[in-house]
Amino acid sequence: MSIRVGGVVIDANDLDGLAGFWSRLLERDITRREDDWISLGPDLALQRVPEPKAVKNRIHLDLVTDDFAAAVARAAALGATPVGEMHEDLWQVWRDPEGNEFCVCVS
Repeated sequence: MSIRVGGVVIDANDLDGLAGFWSRLLERDITRREDDWISLGPDLALQRVPEPKAVKNRIHLDLVTDDFAAAVARAAALGATPVGEMHEDLWQVWRDPEGNEFCVCVS
């Protein structure tokens, strides 16, 4: 028997808005749309939830880029906000428009 990760699901109050953010940030098309679910390829999806985010994520995405300045500029233009300063010139924590934390990392 083996167990594997089938994908990552992000909770969203504004499903269309948050899916648009992640779709544009990651340059991924929406591949499946249902009333409470939007997929951005085979390994990333968003699901509608009724409650807003209330505490820090216990798990997050590390987004890797070879152009840190361009990546964080795009994230900011799409509505993300930095949580703090860059760490060790390698990574920085950001929040998407609904407050979900993710890291932008230098490859």
